[in-house]
Amino acid sequence: MTTRPPKNIRTEPLTLKDRLAALNNLPAFFKLVWQTSPTFTITNSLLRIIRSAMPVALLYVGKLIIDNVIVLSHQHHADTGHLWQLVGLEFGLAILTDGLSRAITLVDALLGDLFSNHTSVKIMAHAATLDLDQFEDSVFYDKLERARQQTIGRTLLLSQVMTQVQDLITMGFLAAGLMAFNPWLIILLLIAIIPAFLGESYFNDQSYALTRGQTPERRELDYVRYLGASDETAKEVKIFDLSGFIIDRFKQLSGKFYLDNKRLSIKRSLWGTFFAMMGSIGYYAAYVVIIIKAVEGSVTIGMLAFLAGSFRQLRSLLEGILSRFTAVSQGAIYLRDFFEFFEIRPKIKAAVNPLPFPEAIQQGFVFENVGFRYANSDRWANRHLSFTLHPGEKLALVGENGAGKTTLVKLLARLYDPTEGRILLDGHDLRDYDLTDLRMNVGIIFQDYLRYQMTFAQNIAVGNINEKENRPLIEAAAKQSLADMLAAKLPGAYDQQLGKRFAEGVELSGGEWQKVALARAYMRNAQLLILDEPTSALDARAEYAVFERFAELTKGKSAVLISHRFSTVRMADRILVLEKGELIEIGSHAELLVKDGRYAELFNLQAMGYR
Repeated sequence: MTTRPPKNIRTEPLTLKDRLAALNNLPAFFKLVWQTSPTFTITNSLLRIIRSAMPVALLYVGKLIIDNVIVLSHQHHADTGHLWQLVGLEFGLAILTDGLSRAITLVDALLGDLFSNHTSVKIMAHAATLDLDQFEDSVFYDKLERARQQTIGRTLLLSQVMTQVQDLITMGFLAAGLMAFNPWLIILLLIAIIPAFLGESYFNDQSYALTRGQTPERRELDYVRYLGASDETAKEVKIFDLSGFIIDRFKQLSGKFYLDNKRLSIKRSLWGTFFAMMGSIGYYAAYVVIIIKAVEGSVTIGMLAFLAGSFRQLRSLLEGILSRFTAVSQGAIYLRDFFEFFEIRPKIKAAVNPLPFPEAIQQGFVFENVGFRYANSDRWANRHLSFTLHPGEKLALVGENGAGKTTLVKLLARLYDPTEGRILLDGHDLRDYDLTDLRMNVGIIFQDYLRYQMTFAQNIAVGNINEKENRPLIEAAAKQSLADMLAAKLPGAYDQQLGKRFAEGVELSGGEWQKVALARAYMRNAQLLILDEPTSALDARAEYAVFERFAELTKGKSAVLISHRFSTVRMADRILVLEKGELIEIGSHAELLVKDGRYAELFNLQAMGYR
């Protein structure tokens, strides 16, 4: 269980050019934000514009109060009415500032939740358009995982960018006062802050490179965590005493991440302390200049307080802006991971002018020298396949594990497109047919079918989800697969929750689950039904009964059966024998026995086990 970063995952630090280029992702990001909620986006912007004027307003009113107090302190019969008006105004501004801040936090949170939901839906919707073989590629999975992470982490980016704009407006107000007093203070401020910004930028780059490079191992860490504490893995972990092995692997991976992060964090802390000290030196140098001017009488005490407060806040804001710029550009770089996922396009594309699936198949499916090879693989999963699946024919596929049986039926259902050759349906390339229509006319149940933690009825309805409310159809499908007798035994019947993940759920045996899964094949009036070893958990007699019933219920329809039991296989009209992905024999059970080839060899080997 070892993981190496894929070659296309960048692990070196990013340059300033990379950072600036990453900001190009922000317009598309805010387009997504706007699509999420135009109302909240406008409200957030208006609140922040008003909030940005509050600091300078509070400082200036404070300056007026101090100057007024000093004037009044030299008068014997002073009129304090104006003073209390200023105090009341400052109090009102403080209350308004707090209210605006809380309102912004609220809108940020609500907009962030909506954005997370909106982008999660977009990821699921886009993933549904992609090809099956793309999901079987580790590089694709890394991109998918990083895209998923962005649905949560990018809500923070939204707040950061909006705060950045707000602080820039505030800085404009504060800088105007300082510029009027002494422009050199602004230059001094920049000199004090820029080293800290560069240091922060450097360590953020290092952090990004480290995190991105760890993506494959992070996925392994999550998988190991799942293995160590899951209802689906618990029995094997106990029976094989795997907990020690799993815990050791988790410690190895998590310990490596901890040490890598620790080294970077220590360096960051030490350099951060040094740069903060430089910033403090710059601030107090400016503060001394202002104090000297006040002592000389060039400015009032109120102006001293205003300038000192403005400089202090400007320093804080500038530090925040520069530091946040690094975080924003960092977030914008991560956005690239999000948008890269949406740039992935399916290779299986719908025809421009698709043909409707024939109401009744006339000529059947014809494989013409079909071959298929997985991406990034030199080995052919199937090759040189040439045969015909006739209308209404029952075809069985036989071969050892890895012979290419499942790949063949995936090609037939157009879950894959051939790498070479073509598949015809009634004389037309399978690619020319409407993809949705094709899939609706092909019912397929795989050996590794899903056990949905849903109700009994919903578990069957997934075979044709558009009919999820059609209870008569669901019950009819259950009757055909013999699952109706199982439903009758359950406390909630068809509304019984299955699986132990949720309250009052009931777990089924392997054979019971298979009857539920088989019912899915009967949920649609498909012209081609494919059973890819879905009855492997049934005993030989039960499997024979299921396939006998299946043959009876699919009269007049084409079917493909995959089974390792020859008592079932011999029920087919013809048997296709695969070896290393290639067709080596095809014929009826009797014909293949007479031929005394590979099929006869496998049949006799299995028959010996029953003697």
